[in-house]
Amino acid sequence: MKNTYLLAFALTAAAAAAMTSCGSNIAVNENTSADAVTSVSESAEAVEKSDKTSPESTDSTEINQLSNEAQGTTYTKRDLEQTADTSEAQRITASDNKTVSITEEGVYVISGNAENFTVKVDADEQAKVQLVLDGVDIENEDFPAIYVLSADKVFVTTTDSDNSLTVSGEFTSDGENNTDAVIYSKDDLVLNGTGTLNVTSNYGNGITCKDDMKITGGTYNVKSALDAFEANDSISISDGTFNIATNKDGFHCENDETEGTITISGGTFTINGMSDGIQACAVLQIDGGDFDITASEGLEATYVLINDGNISISASDDGINGSNKSSAAGTPAVEINGGSVTITMSGGDVDAIDVNGNITVSGGTIDISYPQQGPSEAFDYDGTATYNGGTIIINGSQVDSIPQSSMMGGGFGGGFGGGGRGGRF
Repeated sequence: MKNTYLLAFALTAAAAAAMTSCGSNIAVNENTSADAVTSVSESAEAVEKSDKTSPESTDSTEINQLSNEAQGTTYTKRDLEQTADTSEAQRITASDNKTVSITEEGVYVISGNAENFTVKVDADEQAKVQLVLDGVDIENEDFPAIYVLSADKVFVTTTDSDNSLTVSGEFTSDGENNTDAVIYSKDDLVLNGTGTLNVTSNYGNGITCKDDMKITGGTYNVKSALDAFEANDSISISDGTFNIATNKDGFHCENDETEGTITISGGTFTINGMSDGIQACAVLQIDGGDFDITASEGLEATYVLINDGNISISASDDGINGSNKSSAAGTPAVEINGGSVTITMSGGDVDAIDVNGNITVSGGTIDISYPQQGPSEAFDYDGTATYNGGTIIINGSQVDSIPQSSMMGGGFGGGFGGGGRGGRF
């Protein structure tokens, strides 16, 4: 997530009630090269280059345009392809107590069973490296099975096979790199394929990307002591099947600049988390997919935007939480324009939808069940509530407005999910 977008969001989030639904656009231009980009309005490479080099503009028209474009997700044709071209691939067989270093762009097929085996990618910053997992089973004691130090982008692609990556002990650092995940990447990471990837991390994260993570296909069974999927700048998901059991968050995205966005347009998600099901520091946007989330908090971000999808949440703190997680992202807000959202709360002091700011409902169906005791509420908001349409059901009864929150004007502390901040899974 680039600074230009954050500035745009800071100026527009407070007016969330006036915003319209903006779904992700995924299209493929078949006339372009294998890694050509398709985008909402222009190539992602051009947008990225502009974001990195252009000064932040204070012109409101330009800012709003950047904000709208940023709400779409850009995938390359290669991102969306679920099978790799292995005609010229190099083949690697995993073996015990060995590190294989990849320094050149290319496709590499990995197979075999091993203990304490690592694929290390340390290539040129322009290199695209594709790791094809073809029936691999790796169990390490304290270091990632896949470790990306440098590349432009790394693809981890599963063939129609079952693959397992495990780190059983506590992670050791590599110089300044505090490795903490079974797959650990310092650069852009794409996960796709037609097979299954099982990831077990007894003391750390499942999959970590210190840049942008995209997932466009495959099946992922992840057990982790910390976050199952973690990225710094963004997580974008267009498809895939996810079965997650974690002592922390299912998906987590943030960095030191208080940025971090998650955009989901499809996929099937079963998440059991001790903290948050899905948490983004700045923006969490859902445009489609099927979600079954059991966690302390289901969805959390400074700005939560739901345009479509079938979302079922069982929570013990907040079902959906728009909280002050990003000082750069403006007033917290929750906006629901479509889809089906079912929230079931349990506990004595819980809120189904808790916003330290404004809430807008313009469509979709929201079905809330919560204990009518103590300070618990269906809607708890500190700012304004705007109801433009859609169906709201509270404890079995349909209502024609968003109930007034008894906590309006109350503190802006926000929720921070449940406990479970690590330890052996």
